[in-house]
Amino acid sequence: MSTVYIALGSNVGDRIFYLRKAIEELINDGKISIESASSVYETLPYGNKEQGNFYNAVIKISTSYTLHELLNLTKNIEKKLGRVKKTRWGPREIDLDLLFYDSIVYSDKSVTVPHKEVIKRDFVLVPLCEIEPEIIHPSLNIKLCEIKLDAENKNVIGKIAEKIF
Repeated sequence: MSTVYIALGSNVGDRIFYLRKAIEELINDGKISIESASSVYETLPYGNKEQGNFYNAVIKISTSYTLHELLNLTKNIEKKLGRVKKTRWGPREIDLDLLFYDSIVYSDKSVTVPHKEVIKRDFVLVPLCEIEPEIIHPSLNIKLCEIKLDAENKNVIGKIAEKIF
């Protein structure tokens, strides 16, 4: 079994519904178990700022899927839940990003792990550190929870009360 961290985000429609539905789809698959889930954080948009705020969270899963099988599954879940790619960093019903897959450092045209922007995004770092405070970036060999971002790279507004798992 592999340990994988997945970032979830939504800023269209019922954001909590989309986060919960994505987790439900992962659980119902049968080859995935959810080990832990962070709180949900409301965050300012990243990249394209002219859109609504996001709800973001991170989950830790165990799976027998290979990296590419899991990527295909997450992309299919996004499509099933209504995501249509329009513009880069644009509004979306659901976004599922593979952050870490075990300690593998790998990149091809379809996937890069660790996620190439994980150290730049507080909306990933904050929920990730909530559930895994000792996590080390496998290629940079740094403790992720010790990264300090400057004010212009901070998007987290705060934690919301609702849970997703």
